[in-house]
Amino acid sequence: MSLEVLLAEIAACRACVLDLSHEPRPVVRVFPETRLLICGQAPGRRVHESGLPFDDASGQRLRAWLGVDRQTFYGDRRIGVAAMAFCFPGTDLKGGDYPPPPRCAALWRARLMAALPKVELVLTVGAYAQQWHTPAARGRSMTQTVLAWRESLPGVIPLPHPSWRNTAWLRRNPWFEDEVAPYLRARTAAILGD
Repeated sequence: MSLEVLLAEIAACRACVLDLSHEPRPVVRVFPETRLLICGQAPGRRVHESGLPFDDASGQRLRAWLGVDRQTFYGDRRIGVAAMAFCFPGTDLKGGDYPPPPRCAALWRARLMAALPKVELVLTVGAYAQQWHTPAARGRSMTQTVLAWRESLPGVIPLPHPSWRNTAWLRRNPWFEDEVAPYLRARTAAILGD
């Protein structure tokens, strides 16, 4: 199946319509040329509204980690974004987003990955993506998985979420900015430099 056909099927997906308090809006941004794939948990409310992944302060931090500007992030078809769930799962009573429903990954993940044969590097943002893409992450905390980032090379780099909510985590774990971020910038530059 071609990527174009698969993306059309994903865009039409309504598998979670009865579980959501809003209309599903799958957000996936991948291309036949995608070589660097960013896999988070699920779109947030702002992404649900705009249709543009990482279109917020989290995206600014992520782009800094990658060493790319906004124009490159959204304009270079070698960079793709496909979360573990494609629709905003809604907000819980505490104001946070619900976790990604497993149904979405079960329906689409393997098919999408098979349709992206040029992907060289997958950035797994958060525990759900890390556990799907890296079996060794199962049973580990996100911090343990990111700390062991070299074990996933060369095809996967686990990351914490670039949200402002993780600023305290980044302060407690300076090794991330000292070791992982420079490596990530170098890999990104190599992928985009070809």
